[in-house]
Amino acid sequence: AILSIMKIVLTPLDFSNVSDSVLKGAINLARAIEGRLVLFHVIQPPVITSEYGAVLSNVREIVAVNEQTSLKELKRHQKKLEATGLKVSIAQATGGPVAHILEQAKKSRASYIVMGSHGHTALYDLLAGSTATGVIKRAPCPVVIMPPVKKKKKKSKK
Repeated sequence: AILSIMKIVLTPLDFSNVSDSVLKGAINLARAIEGRLVLFHVIQPPVITSEYGAVLSNVREIVAVNEQTSLKELKRHQKKLEATGLKVSIAQATGGPVAHILEQAKKSRASYIVMGSHGHTALYDLLAGSTATGVIKRAPCPVVIMPPVKKKKKKSKK
């Protein structure tokens, strides 16, 4: 008998306004391939831009708070999605998003990575380049990029 290998959809989330559409795309793909979702968040330490930036102990504190907040958010998504019958696991890391996303893709044996094209702050993209581009260049599997959500213009009543 041939063993069927569970297909994995790695879904890096940054909890920005893009995350909901990224998650919807990942859910649809996971259901289509009867796979499992791995929700993944990378905590980025604060970018210190001057010698008068945050004291190192504050950086550790900020990261610890962000890790707790991130874990809570990941667990909330996990619980909600598992209630709909999806298999979901969660993971998080701290540091540069591209390297950690690629590492997680290998570790979880991802069949696909579903991520947003934008989401991080403009400052971060300026300093580190686009996360999506970095992942696409070195990903061990296909990468599905969700476009930014177009804001619906409210019709003005006249």
